[in-house]
Amino acid sequence: MPKMKTNSGAKKRFTPTGSGKIRRNRAFKNHILTHKTRKRKRNLRQAALVNVADEQNIKRLLCLR
Repeated sequence: MPKMKTNSGAKKRFTPTGSGKIRRNRAFKNHILTHKTRKRKRNLRQAALVNVADEQNIKRLLCLR
């Protein structure tokens, strides 16, 4: 059986944590930032965890399972 290939789009967007969860960056931080408040942009800098419902699919894309 051939080796599994990691999805190259997913490997740029998601990183696994030590405990096995998946970390992601937040959306809405690339353009049209002038009308967004400082607080909102600051909070968007924080990385978030992927929802449990999506975790299995993303792990499959990253060849973690």
